[in-house]
Amino acid sequence: MNNENMPLLFPDDDGEADIIDIALKTVREHFDMEVAYLSEFVDDRAVFRAVSAPGLEDLIAPGGTRDISDIYCQHILEGRLPNVMPDTLDEPLAAALPITHTAPIRSHVSVPVYREDGSVYGMFCCLSPRPNDTLNERDLSVMKTFSGLAQREIHSSLAKRGKREAVESSIDAIIEGNGLQIVLQPIFKVGSDTPCGFEALSRFKSDPYRPPNEWFDDARLVNRQIELEVAAIRKAVEILPSLPGHIYVAVNSSPATIASGAIWEVMQNTPVTRVVLEVTEHENAEGFDNFNAELKKISDLGIRIAIDDVGAGYSGLSHILRTLPQIIKLDMELVRNIDQDPARRSLTRALVHFKTGISCEIVAEGVETRDELECLVELGVDMVQGYYLGKPSDIASARSWFEAHAMAS
Repeated sequence: MNNENMPLLFPDDDGEADIIDIALKTVREHFDMEVAYLSEFVDDRAVFRAVSAPGLEDLIAPGGTRDISDIYCQHILEGRLPNVMPDTLDEPLAAALPITHTAPIRSHVSVPVYREDGSVYGMFCCLSPRPNDTLNERDLSVMKTFSGLAQREIHSSLAKRGKREAVESSIDAIIEGNGLQIVLQPIFKVGSDTPCGFEALSRFKSDPYRPPNEWFDDARLVNRQIELEVAAIRKAVEILPSLPGHIYVAVNSSPATIASGAIWEVMQNTPVTRVVLEVTEHENAEGFDNFNAELKKISDLGIRIAIDDVGAGYSGLSHILRTLPQIIKLDMELVRNIDQDPARRSLTRALVHFKTGISCEIVAEGVETRDELECLVELGVDMVQGYYLGKPSDIASARSWFEAHAMAS
């Protein structure tokens, strides 16, 4: 990974970014200078991680870089230039550097910033195109005080950057290698002993083992959620040719991935009538621009839409009315112990009645006992899925359902 392009802070680290920005602004105003910045040394370049330079954004901005040999930093670190220069033209080495005249730089104060291991992270600098004869060694103490504030935040941010890089590296390995596998859990029409479809579920190879939700949560933290979901969906639809032609596969997608347009692209060369897209409602779909438009495009291809986790989270009736899915999936929390709970039965009965008005089917997932199954059948659900009926398994086990049925026939 190229650290030159890595941001200083995580997107949710606004507090840390504010402290560094405040420190830069305060020290710049204290010295009455035009520019203050925090740089990081990456290979042979100085990368500007935070900048306070109002009106001079074309000269210096966060993310910009300069070759270390072109600027003062290395010379200051190695003692060839002082930390405080009231007038750079009084220093022959500084006066000889082109940047002194092209920027221009006439006064300059800087101190190194260190990582926790003692190595140099970069520089905390102030500069001006005007000489400043008032600068002295006492001002160096001021710079060290403010750079210390920034340094504490940098230590925190570097730790988070290390975690981010580790997460991204593991996700790269999963996607590029063979670490992502698809298992299939059977879905049955009520009264049938062979599946009508399978839900494709992601499993990840890791040591120690980590459940799938943790992988997707990590991917979300480093803005790789869409990429990981799309990789799982691609693997799932590749299974279709291995299953009988009347069998569908249900794939899961978050609203963010649907809104991105990536699902529509994946499905261009897929037997779409055999695909069900389950919208996993762990986040509010209405919070994403283009969600409804992209969902309609996917539906227009011939893919059936299912709303997952109904009865939990954001999967309310208003969203169902806006989406008009072909399938409603009852959340397993609603299904669990439904045979013993009048409230669960009442809500399920209402949903069964409601689904007739929008011409959709209901799948009850998480069925774990015979009593739950018999209760759901009595209530009028259309399809069922759960450990009592069949656990997630590989493609070979999925095919065996139909081979066994054929032999029995």
